[in-house]
Amino acid sequence: MTLSIEVNKLQLRYGRFTALHDLTFKLDGGKIYGLLGRNGSGKTSLLSILASFRFQTAGSVAIDGEAPFENAKIMEQVCFIQESGHISDAFSVRDALELAASCWPNWDDEYARKLAASYDLPMKKKAMELSRGMKSALGVTIGLASRAPVTIFDEAYLGMDAPSRYMFYEQLLNDYMAHPRTIIVSTHLIEEVASLFEEVLILDHGKLIVHEETETLRAKGTAVTGPAESVDRFVNGMTVLGEQKLGRTKSVTVFGVLNEAERGRAIAEGLDLGPVSLQDLFVHMTKRRGDEQ
Repeated sequence: MTLSIEVNKLQLRYGRFTALHDLTFKLDGGKIYGLLGRNGSGKTSLLSILASFRFQTAGSVAIDGEAPFENAKIMEQVCFIQESGHISDAFSVRDALELAASCWPNWDDEYARKLAASYDLPMKKKAMELSRGMKSALGVTIGLASRAPVTIFDEAYLGMDAPSRYMFYEQLLNDYMAHPRTIIVSTHLIEEVASLFEEVLILDHGKLIVHEETETLRAKGTAVTGPAESVDRFVNGMTVLGEQKLGRTKSVTVFGVLNEAERGRAIAEGLDLGPVSLQDLFVHMTKRRGDEQ
């Protein structure tokens, strides 16, 4: 079961501060989406609205064609996992899993216990006794085992060490392939998880500045490297996202798809054209005044 999400002119204000500005987008069901943005960009605010944790100031949200807020039918189809967690300190790991089983109709108890064992989660320990990494492991275990048609991970795995995070990425992909659903992953660890994303959304200052297929977005960035004078001549008139210089060699990141004529000219100039990582594109596109100071 996969559910689509439609957002139209969504706004969220906290007093005089506007956290989300007229967001409009549609997420088709059955894909893994990456939600990227710097701290304070509005990612958690948006995800909280999608998960019915908060009601928007203006605009609309529809999941499977219905408004999710205070809609029990839709809410039980959405699982929202945050790094901070929503688990009572007094709950044991076993209690948390039993509660989760009662919240999501598609819950897979066998899978949950398999994941808990993989992460060495102590079933009898209370949440307050768990390390930050263990709390994160418990959160992703609940998110994966929920098998909710819309599953959202908001920096849910930051407390985990690298081996545990990579195990989570592998489990997420394998379980998604076996049980397709709509998955949204909000992360700052872009390079680690970028290969999972089918589409990417980027928020900046509460505005949606990008919503594209991952490969389409990657193709819009090119690193041009070679003798400084040749590079400057080649990129003249292009949108330059950033540059680095070492001696007489210069590397400039340009935004925009290069056509065949431009690529031919680069070869003639003795320039190297290379791909730009999703993380580098994100950094350049959300750069703020003073970042390089």
